[in-house]
Amino acid sequence: MLQRGSIHSHLNLRDKIFSLDPILFFSILFLGIISFFAMYSTDGGQFAYHTKSHIIRFCVFFTLFIVVSFFQANFWYNSSTFIYIGILALLLLVKYFGLTSSGSQRWLNLYFLNLQPSELMKVALIMFLAKYYHRVSSGDVNRAKYLLTPLFVLITPVVLVLTQPDLGTAFLIGVGGAVVIWLAGVKMKFFAYLAAIFLSIAPIAISFLKPYQKARILTFLDPSRDPLGAGYQITQSKIAIGSGGLFGKGFLNGSQSYLDYLPEKHTDFIFTLFSEEFGFVGSVLLLIIYAVIILRILVIGSSSRSYFGRIFCYGYASALFVYISINMCMVLGLLPIVGSPLPILSYGGSSMLATMIGFGIVMSTKIYSRQLII
Repeated sequence: MLQRGSIHSHLNLRDKIFSLDPILFFSILFLGIISFFAMYSTDGGQFAYHTKSHIIRFCVFFTLFIVVSFFQANFWYNSSTFIYIGILALLLLVKYFGLTSSGSQRWLNLYFLNLQPSELMKVALIMFLAKYYHRVSSGDVNRAKYLLTPLFVLITPVVLVLTQPDLGTAFLIGVGGAVVIWLAGVKMKFFAYLAAIFLSIAPIAISFLKPYQKARILTFLDPSRDPLGAGYQITQSKIAIGSGGLFGKGFLNGSQSYLDYLPEKHTDFIFTLFSEEFGFVGSVLLLIIYAVIILRILVIGSSSRSYFGRIFCYGYASALFVYISINMCMVLGLLPIVGSPLPILSYGGSSMLATMIGFGIVMSTKIYSRQLII
């Protein structure tokens, strides 16, 4: 564990700007520009609602990303518990006052934005666990009394999100938190016990799934069982990706997406549209951008003097990898369809807000990499 002491870096605005990580900064900016063109394509080559809204949100949240990065890492450490509790309270508000759409109650109407607190919880949980393990010595992380708190703060939001119901986001929150616990040094046998418990109750849990959730699982196992119903979306997704070939059909020339064969192409299935228009080569280049971002976050974490900064960066990078992998496996038919947006590229204000806040805390870790946290 880090030595109990604090070195505060008093930096002026110029110092902070020049301390920004240029590779991470411009990779995020470049990914945002790519998302503008992708969203323009989903609107049929018109500067319509989704495109305008997405561009405005990216510009606002990219500015927020810079503002968040200018706060000292010590500020985010001290605020972690309050942020977690605040987002948990919002999840409770959703249960009683949330907006309902497509059978799920996930959003709070803030007039300027329909906020989905479960997206913010992805970052808040990583922050809380990073702070918790900052204060626990490496020799104590596997002791029973030090496992109860992280287990409780992990399970509570997962259960609340499951009741919305939002199985996909609950799974992503759980995986993100579990990764941080593993990174902190908790032994694999702990996760083996959890997996055994999960498998033992899985048959009972399946009986509580909504009909559409059961249909998604059955469709994943056999998409041909209902090709014009539950299996339609994933079938069209595979056709679109496969028809893109090596170099794609060209910008605005994707037939599957452009002729509206593919539903939800602006949200979770944005990668399908991108692959059809830019092909295998374009898809690989997009993956390289994501890989650069993730690797850069890991590098920033490794250079931080604070354990909080290191474990947050490692945890957030791992979570991003999971989010991206699940989204791409989903549109390829390798996993059941779940609500898993592609970071930055997919349409959605809450997802982009949470992602940018996470990037901001990572960049704060970079700017104040020499700061020790008590």
